[in-house]
Amino acid sequence: MRPKSQTCAWGLALAIAPMFAPLPLVASSPIAEVICEPTKQMHSRLEQRLMSQRRGTGMRGPDQIMELWEAPQTGDWTLVLTYATGNSCIVAMGEDLDMVSPG
Repeated sequence: MRPKSQTCAWGLALAIAPMFAPLPLVASSPIAEVICEPTKQMHSRLEQRLMSQRRGTGMRGPDQIMELWEAPQTGDWTLVLTYATGNSCIVAMGEDLDMVSPG
């Protein structure tokens, strides 16, 4: 027979265990289901679904280009990594983009 304190500890552990179980995350992004896809499709999705415009590009390496897209009406932004293979991936999204002019 177990001591009463050990039985209570097991009961407490079983009671709180569901609170630490992983929960599914629900994304609120309009393109949350997109991770990577062919570049032409990615650009079309950004332009048509998010009403975004490409605001800048920069080389990340010999086979990669970073693209910054903005939806001017909302200030939402999307950072896309484009590969020489013809695929692009969304690597970050945010809001309230404030473009700063040099100087």
